[in-house]
Amino acid sequence: MKCPVCGYPESKVIDSRPVSDGNSIRRRRECLNCQKRFTTFEMIETVQLIVIKKSGEKELFDRNKLLGGILKATQKRPVNADEIVNEIESELQNSLKLEVTTTEIGEMVMNKLKKLDQVSYVRFASVYREFTDVNNFLEELMELKKDK
Repeated sequence: MKCPVCGYPESKVIDSRPVSDGNSIRRRRECLNCQKRFTTFEMIETVQLIVIKKSGEKELFDRNKLLGGILKATQKRPVNADEIVNEIESELQNSLKLEVTTTEIGEMVMNKLKKLDQVSYVRFASVYREFTDVNNFLEELMELKKDK
């Protein structure tokens, strides 16, 4: 890291601490030439993920949109929706895909909810799979019961 005082290209790290957002690190550095101290911040570089909707339309991945859908399904349930979104977002970033379909994201949510809370799972499934009547609910419940 280049010293802001003398321009020397090398420094040593004295202290590292995570920043409150959890996605960056604050580092105190000392120039190896002039011994002046300065602060730098490191952030994870992420690739913008494109979501392909059922209509074929493409849009940027919106974490808040995903969180909103999960929050509706998990309302008044013992499920941490933010944690689910963090896991899904991390898995998508680690997959190295540039594009992902809404179907893939929906299935990821369904798999996580199925393991965590069956009520939230059925709530999410009813919207995601576009249930039209009570028979759709019954079929899903019977499938859940069979899996157990």
